[in-house]
Amino acid sequence: MCFLVSLIPATVWVIIGFFVLFASTKAEGALRKFGQVLAIWVFIIASFFPIAGAYMTFSGMCPMEQHFTEMMEKK
Repeated sequence: MCFLVSLIPATVWVIIGFFVLFASTKAEGALRKFGQVLAIWVFIIASFFPIAGAYMTFSGMCPMEQHFTEMMEKK
């Protein structure tokens, strides 16, 4: 469950990275290089969200899953 929820912020970061990369293609010189480096950094940050979500899901540390199991036990 945490993995699926982690895709939402990852998608937002990928969209931000796309627009930074697109804007850097319109620039010249050092600003273009800075934009490309910044876009790569944003894509790296975006990759951490699904990795962390998958780790939490597979290790059983997902708080949402624990909450759902508590709700099912009360019934």
